[in-house]
Amino acid sequence: MKPLFKNIIAVIAGWLTGSAVNMGFITLGHSIYPIEGLDPNDMEAFAQVMPTLDAQYFTFPFLAHALGTLVGAIIAALIAANHKMKFALAIGVLFLLGGIAINIMLPGPLWFTALDIIIAYIPMAFIGGKIALSFTKN
Repeated sequence: MKPLFKNIIAVIAGWLTGSAVNMGFITLGHSIYPIEGLDPNDMEAFAQVMPTLDAQYFTFPFLAHALGTLVGAIIAALIAANHKMKFALAIGVLFLLGGIAINIMLPGPLWFTALDIIIAYIPMAFIGGKIALSFTKN
């Protein structure tokens, strides 16, 4: 397979896999910490209730963002034909853009936004790239 196609597949597979992990944790979080009377699909109602939520309600969103990025970066780096760390970091940038967007649409407490933006994306993508590189050197 040509490196270009392999690299395109790496980004798509990393993005889709990371997104699936992300959604799995979000869904799990809603089942463990349900918000009474709130439809999690109603973004307007969700945006109104976000500032009133305790820290426990932000555990699973953070895990979703961080672990989704980590897994997506690992997958992308494992599949990429070359420049594996760059592809892992590209997944981090994609998820970072999504994280910025969701933090604008559903503004939570400042501490969560800062933690999420600073730790959940680029550092996790870097760690994912390092993990993938450790597998490919064997």
